[in-house]
Amino acid sequence: MRIGLFTDTYPPFINGVSTSVLMLKQGLEKLGHEVFVVTVNSESFSYKNEERVLRVPGIPIGIFDYRLTSLYPLKANKIIKSWNLDIIHTHTEFGIGSFARLLSKQYNIPLVHTYHTMYEEYVYYITKGYFDGASKKLVEYLTLFLCDKTIDELIVPTQKTYDLFKEKYKVKRDVHIIPTGIDVTRFYKENIDMKDVLKLKKDLNIGKDDFTILYVGRVAKEKSIDFLINNLKVINKKIPKTKLVIVGDGPDMKDLIMLTDKLKLNKNVIFAGKVPWKEVPKYYQMADVFVTASTTETQGLTVIEAMAASKPVVAIKDESFELVINDKQDGLFFTNDGEYRDLIFKLYKDKKYRQTIAKQARITANSYSAEVYAKRVLEVYKSVSHKDNNILRRVFNNIHNVTKKSGEKK
Repeated sequence: MRIGLFTDTYPPFINGVSTSVLMLKQGLEKLGHEVFVVTVNSESFSYKNEERVLRVPGIPIGIFDYRLTSLYPLKANKIIKSWNLDIIHTHTEFGIGSFARLLSKQYNIPLVHTYHTMYEEYVYYITKGYFDGASKKLVEYLTLFLCDKTIDELIVPTQKTYDLFKEKYKVKRDVHIIPTGIDVTRFYKENIDMKDVLKLKKDLNIGKDDFTILYVGRVAKEKSIDFLINNLKVINKKIPKTKLVIVGDGPDMKDLIMLTDKLKLNKNVIFAGKVPWKEVPKYYQMADVFVTASTTETQGLTVIEAMAASKPVVAIKDESFELVINDKQDGLFFTNDGEYRDLIFKLYKDKKYRQTIAKQARITANSYSAEVYAKRVLEVYKSVSHKDNNILRRVFNNIHNVTKKSGEKK
């Protein structure tokens, strides 16, 4: 099949959606399919035929690394038409996603969509606390229109997101739950030069006897990183040599640095900042434990990455993580501050228990490989390619055929 993946974010930008699209592209290509990517570029228009990646210029919208493109970039349309796509798969509702919907109708190409982001959890970035109720209602309306009325098939990564559409939004359509895959092998310990890991620890001022807790992801309010920093103050009273390494960047960086200063944890909290995609596996390997307190994930790819790196994960009990983690087998759940600290203490004191959890974590992570992910998505492609149930597309085709016949008579 000839498949077009449309996304507002793609490497070198690093985030969950970017990783998901890259993994899908690589997985589908390993299965013998031709995969093209349409995404946003930070500056100019570019197309690399050998990579099959088309980058359309976009302007920053003030939310993370996301950029907005024109609704219908003509130069891009010409190239995409030459691809003769069998399937369009969108990974964004706006920008590039809107362009993909127009192309789907124009060229009669089936459209599959993956819903990655729980937008209701991010409304405050736009409203700053004002009109939250009305804004969330608007988000619900737009989500239903873009993820139900204008597509052929819908994919979500977790049961949590499935429930959003089925129980809250009351959609009648089929919703396919397909967890995002990752290249698990790049996180394996045996595939990483431990000399580089030791150098990294030295550069970050992490000692041989330090107990290292790791967080990887966007540094933003909804990730609840302040929870990790506040609890470190108590943890350090029992484990003075504990270090919390925060990998990533985002709008809450200054506030969290101020919180660290206030708690006098400057020597124990390390802000590593944004890290190149290829360097990330080294950070997992230098850690003893991976932690997350976020309840806004649609899946939480960093949890799978940590598990693939054979690291015990301590995560807040949330539906997104329950899809991946089997509590007390390949990871550990907490529901409050006390439980979180107790789990950290247990993992610190009991190295054998830590190793048992870590060993099973890697086994579990293997079921989220890019190949498994691609095979499951491919089944959705095959099902939609055999039907044409989109009313808008049929109307467009009828108009197109009438116009064509009229022109032939003239």
